[in-house]
Amino acid sequence: MNINEAVKLRIIQLCKEKGLSRNKLSTVCGIPQTTLSNIYNRDNNNTTVITVKKICDGLEITMKEFFDSKLFDDLEQEIK
Repeated sequence: MNINEAVKLRIIQLCKEKGLSRNKLSTVCGIPQTTLSNIYNRDNNNTTVITVKKICDGLEITMKEFFDSKLFDDLEQEIK
């Protein structure tokens, strides 16, 4: 799994835990729906740290909590 897929799956997981739709997540994070759609649809190959931080702020979690998931344990090598 690559980092973009792991980030997407983590966002889905956290939204499910908090009972948030993609639309509601967009609102609480102040992120355009198109940005979230790009993340969900894998059109975005470079989710920025700033975007992840905004998601964390909206979900009221820390970056450490966001990345504290087995999803990030065995990521593919990015440099090939």
